[in-house]
Amino acid sequence: MSKTHLKFGYIPVGSILQEKDIIGLIADYIPALKKLGGQQWDVRTISNPAPLFFFVATGGTEQKILRLRERRKIVAPKEPVFLLAHPGNNSLPAALEVLARLRQNGDSGRIFYLRGPEDTSGFQQLTEGAGDLMALHALQRARIGQVGAPSDWLVASSPDPEIVHKVWGPEVVPIDLAELKGPMETVPDEAIKPLLDSLVSKATGVMEPSPTELENAVRVYLAMKRLVAEHDLHALTVRCFDLVGQLKTSGCFALAQLNDQRIIAGCEGDLVSTVAMLWISGLLGRISWMANPAQIDVEKNTLWLAHCTVPRSMVGEYRLRSHYESGLGVGIQGRLPAGPVTLLRIGGKVMEQIWLAEGEIIQTGETENLCRTQAKVRLTGGGRAGDLLRAPLGNHLVLVPGHHAGRLRVWWETMISSE
Repeated sequence: MSKTHLKFGYIPVGSILQEKDIIGLIADYIPALKKLGGQQWDVRTISNPAPLFFFVATGGTEQKILRLRERRKIVAPKEPVFLLAHPGNNSLPAALEVLARLRQNGDSGRIFYLRGPEDTSGFQQLTEGAGDLMALHALQRARIGQVGAPSDWLVASSPDPEIVHKVWGPEVVPIDLAELKGPMETVPDEAIKPLLDSLVSKATGVMEPSPTELENAVRVYLAMKRLVAEHDLHALTVRCFDLVGQLKTSGCFALAQLNDQRIIAGCEGDLVSTVAMLWISGLLGRISWMANPAQIDVEKNTLWLAHCTVPRSMVGEYRLRSHYESGLGVGIQGRLPAGPVTLLRIGGKVMEQIWLAEGEIIQTGETENLCRTQAKVRLTGGGRAGDLLRAPLGNHLVLVPGHHAGRLRVWWETMISSE
């Protein structure tokens, strides 16, 4: 996340000093905070929707901070308390006491300790903290369209929409599948052609899909995009196998295209994976891939992931195939580049658990008895493929390029975990 785009507030808190004296104590830190997008607030602006830090200027401020926290909770009840501490004036002891009390009350928070005005590492952590809060606020504002019910086989991945909202923030908007089918029939031919030409011309080959199937795949995308606009959605997940069974088409291209446009789109009505992809997008600014763990080698600590859709921006090249299970519609067979990745799975009865592992893509495949896009991942850094066999949180995993497990875990521990 670019520093120039960060916008957050900080409220200096001192004990018995006058306000001008409090500002004087932290004056050397203010230019760096301003450069990062920080703005000084006071009690009158505490209801601003941007992320907030309490800058502990002196000791003896514990009760003041707790009172300010109660006022902030009125507008941001799920926001953890982020405290800025510095080396002088008993700032750190006060911050430690406040966070300990908050944890006793069941609240969460973190202390960002700045060793001085030139503490590059400390300000980098503060920057990430502001980004963490921005991602939390974005999730709490998000709307996920659930187009049709979750697929029947998602017996561990179909949380109540109220759980999604309570634990992770997004509002789930139920949408009847008929709202998708209707617009598909009215898509004008002139809207299809440029998208179809781009899809086919950039592919390295077209195998099973007929011209009609290719056109229908684009129709599905245009109809989904219309739903996004009509319902003001940030993400959606679709009971896509009904498209195959009832309309003899697939949603694979539509979901890939939406993800490439930063409209998070999940398969099979899987709310859990869609929330994970939305979280990754908001926190890391990255597009991710939802896939099945199709094969596992515990001894070599590897697994094969496979699915019939993948954002085209994530792959070096792709071919257009049929949807694997049905042999109908359009699937995307892409080649994900070798390199570092992070795997993620949210789970638990109330979506309170996560599984995270870092690894490397070491191979891609074209096996005919698996979904079309296939990638072999070797887990590294302590990640264990065997965990998926011993204590799975569900089927689909989400893959994002790069190693991000530490950042994701810290966010989850602060924002979600009740431990």
